[in-house]
Amino acid sequence: MAGNQKSRAKMEQAKGKAKEAAGRAVGNDRMTAEGRAAQSKGDARQAKEKGKDVFRH
Repeated sequence: MAGNQKSRAKMEQAKGKAKEAAGRAVGNDRMTAEGRAAQSKGDARQAKEKGKDVFRH
C-alpha cells in the first residue's frame, strides 16, 4: 500500500507541473494556481509517506 501512495504522490506532482506549465503557456492564472496546488498536495503526500518509512525501520 505504501508503494501505491508513493506513486500517487508522484502522479499528482507530475499532473500539477503539467497543469501549471499549460496555464502559464495560455496565460490562465487560475490553471497555474491549480497546478501549484496539485504539486503541493503531491509534496505533502510524499512527505507523509517518507515519515512513515522512517518509523517502519
